[in-house]
Amino acid sequence: MPRPFSRECLSAHDQQVLDSIFNPLELTSSAPQTIASDAAAELVDIEQDSEAVQQSKALEVCAIKLAEEGKLSEALQAFEQALGVAPARASVYNNRAQALRLSGRDEALTDLNQALELCAAQPRTKCTALCQRGVLYRKQNNLDAARRDFEDAAELGSEFAKSQLVEINPFAALCNQMLRQAFDQLK
Repeated sequence: MPRPFSRECLSAHDQQVLDSIFNPLELTSSAPQTIASDAAAELVDIEQDSEAVQQSKALEVCAIKLAEEGKLSEALQAFEQALGVAPARASVYNNRAQALRLSGRDEALTDLNQALELCAAQPRTKCTALCQRGVLYRKQNNLDAARRDFEDAAELGSEFAKSQLVEINPFAALCNQMLRQAFDQLK
């Protein structure tokens, strides 16, 4: 008699694969930042080291902590302050987009576009912004735009983007559907 299926028996990687199959549009805070280890060394954001940038970074860290605690309106206010101090910091727009998305607000896409305009010397921020925007496009069923963003992020080394490209591939989607049905039959 076959043993019942248990997720606890799976490795972390296998659980992540199943999560991406069963929740393809779910974006966790760590997912878009998953970058291949060899590429991670190359993806370093370069910013000027001024007092304004340091102050903006401190406000941004505070905003991220507030967002992680579920205090999204306070987080958005802290992001606003960070932008007020240093309005050309792509990272703030990228992170604020996440808080906007979690708040259910439509401005997330605008912030991601702004982050991508500003991140010429910031490949890590560019990679995460492309992944986030790709997910938003995917939720809007704009698969061509999502594919372009995921391809660009994959070129920067994002494993998350690579996995998304597989998932939006029609043949992979059919395979995922068959796998989902097989798991449903095991239940």
